[in-house]
Amino acid sequence: MTTVDTNHTPTVEDAQRALLALRAEIGKAVVGNDSAVMYLVLALLCHGHVLLEGVPGVAKTLLVRSLATALDLEHARIQFTPDLMPGDVTGSQIYDPHSAEFTFRRGPVFTNLLLADEINRTPPKTQSSLLESMEERQVSVDGIPQPLPDPFVVIATQNPIEQEGTYPLPEAQLDRFLFKVDVQLPSRDDEFRILQRHAAGFDPRDLGAAGLGPVAGAAHIAVARRAIAHVTLSPEVLAYTVDLCRATRTSPAVAHGASTRGATALMAASRAYAWLNGRGYVTPDDVKAVAVAVLRHRLQLRPEHEVEGVTAEGVMAALLMSVPVPV
Repeated sequence: MTTVDTNHTPTVEDAQRALLALRAEIGKAVVGNDSAVMYLVLALLCHGHVLLEGVPGVAKTLLVRSLATALDLEHARIQFTPDLMPGDVTGSQIYDPHSAEFTFRRGPVFTNLLLADEINRTPPKTQSSLLESMEERQVSVDGIPQPLPDPFVVIATQNPIEQEGTYPLPEAQLDRFLFKVDVQLPSRDDEFRILQRHAAGFDPRDLGAAGLGPVAGAAHIAVARRAIAHVTLSPEVLAYTVDLCRATRTSPAVAHGASTRGATALMAASRAYAWLNGRGYVTPDDVKAVAVAVLRHRLQLRPEHEVEGVTAEGVMAALLMSVPVPV
């Protein structure tokens, strides 16, 4: 295991190696889900947040805990329940009888990596308590902004909304997530490997025993972000990004397509994807590689098309085939 060296400022090459090493480190605990790991790394590089959706038992929480262990960052977990209050997330004013004054006690949101577990099990009022934190990276207390640490990433998990006891996320909050990632059930081979690990004594509650440790930290992320800002975006690729997002607004199956925030998110994600793959410029294939995860949750389908089984993923697949790709 390679540990984080805090004695010197990492180079761009150091940062790239460390962030790529996250995949292998997380793989010590999580079998499969390579695409989900990639999107989590990209979110770190883009100041973004990730929504993981899947049925219970597909290692969504384990995936995030493994990422937190592989990063030399502070992390916290909130288990969202129907009785959770906004103050349980952001913090609240506490009366101090000795000073006869109210003081602000910070909530778990004041961390680098926040796991919002089963976010759709709590009502919209509590869900919305994360809106300011995710967009502005601050919490306002009596009108005074309290900045959150940098980096700050929310990774939320949710069960499909057709299950009992869930509340659909408001559209405004969905739009704050850079990626929505569907965590699927493992293939037969992966499930066999998972059972092999458990039979050999793997304990998901003790990731240290599995050999997980920090391989990247805040300095690597900061260096990577500065390097990504210099990744070239040609006018042709920018135009393709715009055309793809505008096509979501004119699709007959879509009532409301991706906003300009969605287009900006797609640009940022494709830039980070290109850098992580060792390129200093963005290609149309980079845009295509991240487009579905960036845009799927920003599309509101028409009810009559949903009844017919049309999905956001299906709409995106059709648009990726129909929107002309620059040569």
